[in-house]
Amino acid sequence: MGLVQLLVAGFAAGVAAVPGRRWDNKTSSETIQIPLDSYFNNRGFGLVPGEANFDQLNNSYSALNLPIGEIYVSTKTNVSYLFPGYQGQNKRDNVVMAGQQIEVPSSPYFSLQMLVATESAGAADNMTFEYTDGTSTLAEVRTNPYSSFLSILKGEIVMPSYFTNNDTNFNTSHIFEYIGPLDPSKTLASITLPNTSNKTSRIHLFSMSLYKQDGVQAQFIRPTQKHDINRVQTVELIIGNSGPNWISGSGVEVSITAPGIKTVQPGYTKRLRPGDQKKINVGVLGSGNVTAQVHFTGSMNATFSAENVSFGLDEYTSDFASLSTHESPEWFDQAKFGIFIHWGPYCVPGWGNSTPWEIYAEWYWWYNNHRNADKADVYNHQLETFGGANYDDFFTNFTAENWDAKSWVDLIADAGAQYFVITTKHHDGFAMFDTEETTHRNSLHYGPKRDILRELFDAAKSYQPQLRRGTYFSLPEWFNPLFGPYGFSQTSGPASTSWPGIIAQNPYTGLAEPYTGALNKSDFIVDLMVPQMEILAYKYGTDIMWCDCGAANGTANFAAKWFNEAASQGRQVTMNNRCGIAAGADFDTPEYTTFSSISERKWESNQGMDPYSYGYNRATPPDLYMNASTLINSLVDMVSKNGNLLLDVGPKADGTIDATEIAHLLEAGTWIKPNAEAIFNTTYWFLTPEVGDPTEEFVINAALPILEGDVITMIGAGNDTEAAWTPEGEGISINVPSALANAGKYCWVFKIEYFA
Repeated sequence: MGLVQLLVAGFAAGVAAVPGRRWDNKTSSETIQIPLDSYFNNRGFGLVPGEANFDQLNNSYSALNLPIGEIYVSTKTNVSYLFPGYQGQNKRDNVVMAGQQIEVPSSPYFSLQMLVATESAGAADNMTFEYTDGTSTLAEVRTNPYSSFLSILKGEIVMPSYFTNNDTNFNTSHIFEYIGPLDPSKTLASITLPNTSNKTSRIHLFSMSLYKQDGVQAQFIRPTQKHDINRVQTVELIIGNSGPNWISGSGVEVSITAPGIKTVQPGYTKRLRPGDQKKINVGVLGSGNVTAQVHFTGSMNATFSAENVSFGLDEYTSDFASLSTHESPEWFDQAKFGIFIHWGPYCVPGWGNSTPWEIYAEWYWWYNNHRNADKADVYNHQLETFGGANYDDFFTNFTAENWDAKSWVDLIADAGAQYFVITTKHHDGFAMFDTEETTHRNSLHYGPKRDILRELFDAAKSYQPQLRRGTYFSLPEWFNPLFGPYGFSQTSGPASTSWPGIIAQNPYTGLAEPYTGALNKSDFIVDLMVPQMEILAYKYGTDIMWCDCGAANGTANFAAKWFNEAASQGRQVTMNNRCGIAAGADFDTPEYTTFSSISERKWESNQGMDPYSYGYNRATPPDLYMNASTLINSLVDMVSKNGNLLLDVGPKADGTIDATEIAHLLEAGTWIKPNAEAIFNTTYWFLTPEVGDPTEEFVINAALPILEGDVITMIGAGNDTEAAWTPEGEGISINVPSALANAGKYCWVFKIEYFA
């Protein structure tokens, strides 16, 4: 398949350094800010709607929401940027990337940092780094749109709104940080930007800085709000090596000292070659805003000083600044592979037509009421198959009669997944858990007349306790009249997806459809949405609140309470980016897609084994389901880019899962389990993921952290077997005997064991 996962393992050793030498971060490293005024060709910031035209619809950022001052310091890298912001009426303030060549002070640099955003969708293209020796290299710049509806992509700079041509839109707007490695052994002369001027979604550049350093440096220390069951705080430390020496041999242990601060879990790096960077976690106890000393001991002995570092675990409040300090926990970052389950009354019709007319089968009711958008012709399928039945008539045949919760959690574990997320309530408002007195529209009162969520969670606790348990929860409901005051359409077009908050009308009879089980309540958010989220959080103990569709919400207060309650129990919980607020959005959720390059921010791609449906679609032929080869290819690709894969199955109304899906999941598990050390508890490589075509002489054109004397073995094919390797240009060539090549089904996995 061509993807190769290289697992770094073993022990490493040494950079020669003066014992006890101290470097102050301010003097040992430097940020070079590149003025871009002469390149500005776009107005993105305005004081009123219509003043600026960031995109081609004359939308713009509100200048009143921009960071104050002309210097902005990144919260994740500590790199400073020239960020002059609003320049005045009719003055340009950013660069649409259009192939410009940016001249820079000639010098070796460790990394390029930029503040960027796109217009209507995520975009990526290649920029070129030109060096004074005449060589050049390509690097992909990828970023996200300045604003997105419902699924919030959280930027480095987050603002509460943006301007349309004539109004204010109160969806958040964002500017994102890009980090790209440079070759510190060469002198950079210029950077040529990609030409995106004629593309649908242009890439905009606001600020550019170059980071330079001497040798090995502790670049940035960042106490997080992550912690373990004993409330030991995780402190993230970024270490970079500009060369010329390596960290190798016995490696380096990393600890932190400061007044009132004690290291209880030292960090460790086994190897770091020139040009590479690592994030290392150190566990500390204590609190205070102090000057911290970062100590390297082992093959390199050094101390780095950092001023005004704020340690300590804080109580969360509903203030967005407080919630924004919450991040995806380590267990989620390392889990990598989860199973998504879409199961509800929509699986009774179980129909979404066939490609290219296929739709999400779980949207069956909505499409039957929106003929302008009904490319799958649900209207006629419903009429021919079920006559003029109402959607709630399907409750009777949603029986779950053959459902066995244990078989589901065993399948999830056998597939190699580490967590699962079940749809507890989709947009049809039918809940799969005990919603108590918020509504009786649930699986306890109708359909299976069972607490589906309780049975599944209990089975996981009893038979597969290692699995983390998550809950998908739709914030809005399409046709619940209680949602009327908050109803919305995604766009202004007649085919736009919408949550109107009005009773559905049967398209054949013209009569109002029942909203079975609804109770007389006053406010959707106060009386239904938030109480149901709290039930999932506290009565069922979900680890993941996987919201959908954002919109009006009570998430801020809910999240503060939930985060604090979990922390008091020594638990780390997480919330996705679809809960309606940018604050507290721990990870991004691209749908039926992947990222083309590394994202420093945690993300999780969700997609179905069905090529275009989450809910069961009886029109999908078995040969179109995702097979084991595609599953593994996707998983390895996403893991290498700091992503997780949340792979969906859509059970039938009786609770059974399609036999083909089961077979493919089990087959994938036979590869994932013996290759687990290459997937789980790993992190992305700062330089680049590599893709190649496996042959018996496999060449990897990348600066790997490998030294003469190290050993490469292939794992996952029975006994680990050594493969000979030799240097090849800047990379290496691995000799793969035919016996090994044949054993590496789906994907070759090589492990570098450090002996040098």
